[in-house]
Amino acid sequence: MAALSMTWSCSPLTSSKFRRVNRYSGMTFASVKSTEGLGNLPKVVLTSPHGSEAELYLFGACITSWKVDSKDLLFVRPDAVFNGQKPISGGIPHCFPQFGPGPIQQHGFGRNMNWSLVSSENVEEKPVVTVELRDGPYSRAMWDYSFHALYKITLDKKTLSTELTVKNTDNKPFSFTTALHTYFSASVTGASVSGLKGCKALNKVPDPTNPVEGKEERDVVTFPGFVDCVYLDAPSELQLDNGLGDKLSIKNTNWSDAVLWNPHLTMEQSYKDFVCVENAKIGTVQIEPEQSWTAVQHLTVA
Repeated sequence: MAALSMTWSCSPLTSSKFRRVNRYSGMTFASVKSTEGLGNLPKVVLTSPHGSEAELYLFGACITSWKVDSKDLLFVRPDAVFNGQKPISGGIPHCFPQFGPGPIQQHGFGRNMNWSLVSSENVEEKPVVTVELRDGPYSRAMWDYSFHALYKITLDKKTLSTELTVKNTDNKPFSFTTALHTYFSASVTGASVSGLKGCKALNKVPDPTNPVEGKEERDVVTFPGFVDCVYLDAPSELQLDNGLGDKLSIKNTNWSDAVLWNPHLTMEQSYKDFVCVENAKIGTVQIEPEQSWTAVQHLTVA
């Protein structure tokens, strides 16, 4: 596969109005560069004028890095593979059109299909990239519907925003569940999440097929061992202390639920270095033909 090296801004997919590093004045402008990543997989790099950076692999539309002040706030597992055959384990993978186990493969197929680059633009000095996924023989063998998913990524000084839109392009309604399976860099013994008190909790640790229902009574939720818990009707903003000196706000629109996960000793080589705080839609979303569903996430570091 030949290497791609293109930089865009202002006008989508055009090269006449590039914005890049000005070597003479020392000024940095918003830019988007398409290149090759690990395993020769196509990768898109977004750079803000403030120096923050994000990396997006088109395979799975997986954001594998988000750096602010040169510090990566996302985590990719050391056992992650970049071969275009298995989902990338880490960053922000997609779970679509199924979260968790079910009638099709674990977490659906959105995370192990190639998404296509639709546009790149500069919006108020913020680099913005949009990618898309459409149905094909691979997806229809599991989930026999026609759909169009758009995923827009926006990078600002200290904020990484995503917008997922799923449109029904079939002639019959369909339903799905979905999530953004975000891995945050963390010290698991010091990490904690605030904002979940009072939520209905489904604890999957004792039996993943028969979760224990309860109510979250803690102001601050920690990760003392194996954690796998779904919170229904979660608030639109949670706070994560990653135990590494960073405080993050996790805001959303239309992601109605949240999931906390850490595999503990079942993933001994890396569990101490990350926690997953996931925006999710656990209850099924049903969409009529030509209708669409959109959910937004904003990750901000203080």
